[in-house]
Amino acid sequence: MTDHKPLLAEELFTACDPKGLGFKTTTELEPLEELIGQDRAVEAVGFGIGIRRDGFNLFAAGPAGTGKHTLIGEFLQREARAGPVPDDWCYVYNFDDPRRPRALRLPAGRAHPLAQDMERLTQDLRAALQATFESEDYRNRREALAQEFKERQEQAFEDIQKRAKEHSIALVRTPLGLALAPLREGQVLSPEEFEALPEEERERTKADLKTLEERLQATLRQAPRWEREHRNRVREINREVSRLAVDHLIEEIRKKHEDLPEVIEWLKAVEEDVVDKAETLLAASQTAGEGAQQPQPAHTPGQDAAMRHYTVNVLVGGDGDGGAPVVYEDHPTYGNLLGRIEHRSEFGTLVTDFTLIKAGALHRANGGYMVVDAYKLLTQPFSWDGLKRVLRAGEISIEPLGQTLSLVDTVSLDPEPIPLDVKIILVGERMLYYLLCAYDPDFNELFKVQADFEEEMPRNPANVELYARLIGTIVRNEGMRPFEAGAVARIIERAARLAGDREKLTTHMRSIADLLHEAEYWAQTAGHETVAAADVTRAIDAYIRRSDRLREKVQEAITEGVVLIDSGGEKPGQLNGLSVMQLGGFAFGRPSRITARVSMGRGQVVDIEREVKLGGPLHSKGVLILSGFLADRFGRNRPLAVAASLVFEQSYGGVDGDSASSTELYALMSALSGAPIRQGFAVTGSVNQRGEVQAIGGVNEKIEGFFDVCKTRGLTGDQGVLIPASNVRHLMLRDDVVEACRSGAFAIYGVETIDQGLEILTGVPAGVPDEDGIYPDGTINRMVADRLADLAEKARKFAVPAKTEQDDQSDRND
Repeated sequence: MTDHKPLLAEELFTACDPKGLGFKTTTELEPLEELIGQDRAVEAVGFGIGIRRDGFNLFAAGPAGTGKHTLIGEFLQREARAGPVPDDWCYVYNFDDPRRPRALRLPAGRAHPLAQDMERLTQDLRAALQATFESEDYRNRREALAQEFKERQEQAFEDIQKRAKEHSIALVRTPLGLALAPLREGQVLSPEEFEALPEEERERTKADLKTLEERLQATLRQAPRWEREHRNRVREINREVSRLAVDHLIEEIRKKHEDLPEVIEWLKAVEEDVVDKAETLLAASQTAGEGAQQPQPAHTPGQDAAMRHYTVNVLVGGDGDGGAPVVYEDHPTYGNLLGRIEHRSEFGTLVTDFTLIKAGALHRANGGYMVVDAYKLLTQPFSWDGLKRVLRAGEISIEPLGQTLSLVDTVSLDPEPIPLDVKIILVGERMLYYLLCAYDPDFNELFKVQADFEEEMPRNPANVELYARLIGTIVRNEGMRPFEAGAVARIIERAARLAGDREKLTTHMRSIADLLHEAEYWAQTAGHETVAAADVTRAIDAYIRRSDRLREKVQEAITEGVVLIDSGGEKPGQLNGLSVMQLGGFAFGRPSRITARVSMGRGQVVDIEREVKLGGPLHSKGVLILSGFLADRFGRNRPLAVAASLVFEQSYGGVDGDSASSTELYALMSALSGAPIRQGFAVTGSVNQRGEVQAIGGVNEKIEGFFDVCKTRGLTGDQGVLIPASNVRHLMLRDDVVEACRSGAFAIYGVETIDQGLEILTGVPAGVPDEDGIYPDGTINRMVADRLADLAEKARKFAVPAKTEQDDQSDRND
């Protein structure tokens, strides 16, 4: 039997020597500008932001708190400052197609001045039109025109009346209109009197009546034409005076924007519309003024419906300075991303116009960069599809969601699309990235650059120095008290513990920043001018204290005997396994009793957790590996006539993972051999079919969980934990655990094989087979082989059939 020695105290925790840091407080450290431990991500972000090609958008993948937003923000601000300022965009009324508002592109900083000019124009137009149409000259011209029209009508009818008199015919007005009647001695003849006239006179009068009737009808038919001519002449006068009134107002604006052909073209359309509708505009403005005291539909102050067509809706407008835009969209709904068309209520009806078109984040980021949280984007209905649509099209079309989904059939606006030139940066977990790659065929075409952020970095002298500078930079930027070298060393040790590896440091900077704030608080509470190592330790302990209520309940249940865990004595087929419970940001180890029982059977190992559907696939896999191990070691020359059952005692929830498979194998070997296991030990580690013990996660928490049980009951020096040898590098244990191991009150062993573990747990040699595969007497493996041979012989006597390949397949199917 090999003399197995526990790990030395120095192997259980790798301290950081404050003297080796080379400073007394963080005030002596140079500030750190770059993000540390993310070289791969830095290169990817620099490439993704720098390349300006279609589809080369960026997905920053990694856990929250690793500095994704910080790194991306630094790159974007640097690129944005050097980038060109994007053009302004605004929507104006389309006089040719009112349902399709026109998009105007203006140089940066020009949209708001144009909007202000047009706002002043609408105000000046009211006064100018009112003054023009109320002027004496205009009134005289209108009156002269009206008098001319009146005289023209009167002259025509006077001519008819004069000729009628010459033929003794009267032109009379009736309720039905004008009529002609025979006249004698100034009196209109009645039908009877007319019939009494001589026939010759009667025929002559009828002929005259017919001629005059035709002339009267011709004159009446001319009246509408005269009215149209009159209205046209009035309209021409209105256009003439309106043009004189507004031309100089629009000319001022035209001169200010004469370098913008699209604006000049639109101003021409504005002028023509004002000239054409001047009188209507004036009447509407006067009506709006008279009703100012009455409740009016909500709209932009200073505007009314008559003048709203001449305003400018600035969608995106800057001041011309500051470089390219950087937009962080925290609430990426469909409307917030792509823009929306709002409505207002007027007399119980929802109406809209181009002034109610609102910009989305893509409009504000156009020509620059937009950062979006991938999870928030994907959980907002239709936002992801909308973003893909505009990226593929290369333009932003504002379309109401109801119209997109064909849920609303009302008439709405169809604004002219705006060309899109933007770099999208999605930030999210790696799983989201992999899921999108696997299930969305558009994703890889639109997001071709991945920036993968690390959770850890190597712990070497160069990185420790950078880590210390990073701590100093955070302390300085946050305005905290200086940290002593001992405090920084304690934080570096904590960073290794969070990384779960003494040769690594965590890059989860949010956790480190939180620890700095908490340590500074305790230093302030204690009245310290600088933060010492004791303050950092107190912050760590306080965090654990706030989070470990359930851990205390578990420990209490074990101490009071509610949960059965032995920490002394010897028993065959029973061993303490270790698992980790993760609740929020806090993890702790939980011991569990694992038992094995064997009897005569057909070579099957029954996983009770699996049989009752409490075992997960990884746990079931680990148990099946045990069958492979037994068959390989003991079943080469004879069938295994054994039935074994394994169970986590007092387990009332699901069990998954294979970290207890070595524990189950130890219990099974003990049950088969009859060799008792020292109950002062707990075990963790997975195993393969060759009996090699493999690394697991959460090794520190598992060790500390069992140590707390032993410490509560009293350390005897015969207690300890077996871990995989490959996990030794991950040890960063608490001080009390390290001191207990240093004094010999507790022990931790690193094992590579099941045989090593069996020797430590039972005190019996495992044994090495000879050339014939026979193990020496008095060894664990010989005991197991003899027990299996005995069971096989008994099975033969009782004619218990050995398990066949078909039986194996049937068990797996079950």
